[in-house]
Amino acid sequence: MEFLPLFHNLRGSRVLVVGGGEIALRKSRLLADAGAVLRVVAPAIEPQLCELILSSGGEQILRGYVESDLDGCVLIIAATDDEPLNAQVSADAHRRCVPVNVVDAPALCSVIFPAIVDRSPLVIAISSGGDAPVLARLIRAKIETWIPSTYGQLAGLAARFRTQVKGLFPDVQQRRGFWEDVFQGPIADRQLAGQGGEAERLLLAKINGEAAITTGEVYLVGAGPGDPDLLTFRALRLMQQADVVLYDRLVAPAILELCRRDAERVYVGKRRADHAVPQEQINQQLVTLAKQGKRVVRLKGGDPFIFGRGGEEIEELAAHGIPFQVVPGITAASGCAAYAGIPLTHRDYAQSVRFVTGHLKDGTSNLPWNDLVAPAQTLVFYMGLIGLPIICEQLIKHGRSADTPAALIQQGTTSNQRVFTGTLADLPTLVAEHEVHAPTLVIVGEVVLLREKLAWFEGAQSQV
Repeated sequence: MEFLPLFHNLRGSRVLVVGGGEIALRKSRLLADAGAVLRVVAPAIEPQLCELILSSGGEQILRGYVESDLDGCVLIIAATDDEPLNAQVSADAHRRCVPVNVVDAPALCSVIFPAIVDRSPLVIAISSGGDAPVLARLIRAKIETWIPSTYGQLAGLAARFRTQVKGLFPDVQQRRGFWEDVFQGPIADRQLAGQGGEAERLLLAKINGEAAITTGEVYLVGAGPGDPDLLTFRALRLMQQADVVLYDRLVAPAILELCRRDAERVYVGKRRADHAVPQEQINQQLVTLAKQGKRVVRLKGGDPFIFGRGGEEIEELAAHGIPFQVVPGITAASGCAAYAGIPLTHRDYAQSVRFVTGHLKDGTSNLPWNDLVAPAQTLVFYMGLIGLPIICEQLIKHGRSADTPAALIQQGTTSNQRVFTGTLADLPTLVAEHEVHAPTLVIVGEVVLLREKLAWFEGAQSQV
């Protein structure tokens, strides 16, 4: 190990920055965030850096560097493009045994700046010892996706009760077990879900030795339209901690594989007129599993609240007092349209968009057709494959031009994506001539004309 990682408390301490340009500004922002008082020495100093110096309670010295500038400083930063000057600053700092960092010159440094993931008070630093700073930044970007911002709040919660827990458990092993249980259980779940008050209440109950909560929790997670890269960070985190996963047929296999490996997986898919598991039974299953103390993910294609029946499920959970979280997903309308190169709105073509179910609860297409033929709007029909001929026929009958552009997207955002484009008059015939498989999405409106210009994603199947 070439460098020993340490975290330096700079709050209220004076730090010297030699240089007044963009590089000096970047380093100074980090120093100011850590509470340092800046002393910046340079013949000219950028206006933004001047403001930062002022806000830190520091000083700006508009001249060249002299060794006495080091007086009273606990850290030195050389951030100029003058290599001999940087070397002189380094030599002076080394002679005084003051830590020094010379930007882009690891050999002149006694300390280096890592790539930082800031979830204060939780801070993660990544360093390559100056050999591959770009690689360190790329690794930081990956960690940023794994550690949500609420982890800082979780660390803050622990900090508020650290002394109390230490008094309760003098043995370090006992304390470690206590905190591991906190950070991997319902207390952490509440804090990460933004329910800080409830998390604190549960932690106090645990400290006071009150009975553990046996009720589990349900997470209604939107899995998006198919591409695993479209999952949210929060969705992925909950999927990887669930004990049971209830999923439907719209959830892509690649997304299901991201769930915790040892989680029980239960298929509750439904097709048109073929409900393998009736909705009422799914609702009851969620309640039963949660009452057994399990963490349950209800994984839904798209978004739970857009034709996903999520509202019905949480009504049942609320009626039984079951805690739940709802994680929005990228709905099929936005995901599939984007991958097909069809903007849902465009100021030259459509100023509004409507999401419509292709069949109603009784299996019919009894829709408010007069409202759906208004000009300058985009229509998106979910579950419209079977009813496509009726949809097109009724739109034309109620006043929409037969030449209105229309598209049907099959299995959008996946490698099996296919896009069929035509008009209200000919799209049903075009689709009938090909073997099309659900899930599909139908888009009606002039925005479909933009597909030829804007399409960027091509699935494994040819586009029609």
